[in-house]
Amino acid sequence: MPSFSLLPLPSIHFGSGSFSTLSGLLSGFGPNILAVTGSHALDRSGRYGSLSASLENSGIRLHRVLVGKEPSPELVNSAVNRFRESGIDAVIAIGGGSVLDTGKAVSAMLLQDQPVERFIEGRDGVLPHDGRKVPFIAVPTTSGTGSEVTNNAVISRVGKNGFKRSLRHPAFVPDIALVDPDLMTSVPRELTASSGMDACTQLLEAYVSPFATPFTDALALDGLGFFSRSFIPVCTDRQGDSAARADIAYAALLSGITLANAGLGIVHGFASSVGGCFDIPHGTLCATLLTEATKENIRQLEALGADQPALRKYARAGEILSGKNAPDVASGCAQLVAVLEGWQEFLGFPGLGEFGVSESDIGKITAMTRSKSNAVKLGDDSLRRILESRL
Repeated sequence: MPSFSLLPLPSIHFGSGSFSTLSGLLSGFGPNILAVTGSHALDRSGRYGSLSASLENSGIRLHRVLVGKEPSPELVNSAVNRFRESGIDAVIAIGGGSVLDTGKAVSAMLLQDQPVERFIEGRDGVLPHDGRKVPFIAVPTTSGTGSEVTNNAVISRVGKNGFKRSLRHPAFVPDIALVDPDLMTSVPRELTASSGMDACTQLLEAYVSPFATPFTDALALDGLGFFSRSFIPVCTDRQGDSAARADIAYAALLSGITLANAGLGIVHGFASSVGGCFDIPHGTLCATLLTEATKENIRQLEALGADQPALRKYARAGEILSGKNAPDVASGCAQLVAVLEGWQEFLGFPGLGEFGVSESDIGKITAMTRSKSNAVKLGDDSLRRILESRL
């Protein structure tokens, strides 16, 4: 049994209808709550108005920040400057991964005097964060990033000198994670597919990571099982089915726990390098790269010898996602690739070229791409093959 350590977990409240308990959970924090939300869906459903009225009846004032895209330093700094002197007692984020990351970053920065970019890892002159934050509650409305249980918030600035990196500290794990599958039944097919593939990527990459443990392996395998039985249904004829949505929400929750404790692979390495240069939604990038990245990882592992532990893990994942036992490791790996290729074709994930990535960009991207947690070390030729195959 290898030695390992684990990050803390939030107080997790999971289940259909659990959103109705939110006002009671918030009542213990204080009279000033900052809500970070998306721009439209929560209002159209009537849930934001209901929550606000319930809190107001309890003497709690609800302030608000709207998020329309992936968080930038400017968005975080603007929200922090607006509310730093307002005596915010807790921050709640209700939305997709971008909303949760924004809320997490605002929570982490309200008690700091420096702008958020001074604390983002991998930046020049980065400062260590002291871990002080305003209490944070995460309520996901999509099933993807697992940000409701992770210790980092991804911040990006897209452009020539852009970046996509994390604000990270063990203390940034949310205090409460409330996961209600009913909030996800109206998510459109395209977002369901892309966010779901993010969760699948995280489960698979954490499972084959060299830093995986028996604990993370158990969660990753369980997550892949729930994901496999309901992913295509929620993208097709069971979009409004709360039970099917619960399967994917649970898989996403487990993906967040596993990534926080085992790390992620080359797809998320590309998410940092490509995502800083081109305006590509994170889930879409994962969806379009996972198949080719998996094929390249398997190819390089096989070149090292058939006894590689990560190959056996890929084979086991192939059995779970395909629902078929494999006679040997090679067959299990082939089953995995076949399932991923089938999803890619059926759901029509867009290529990188649709977002402006061209052949001339590949050298710059590969030079910036790193992934210490990938299943196998990949050279520039491997990175180039993955990108070229998805232009």
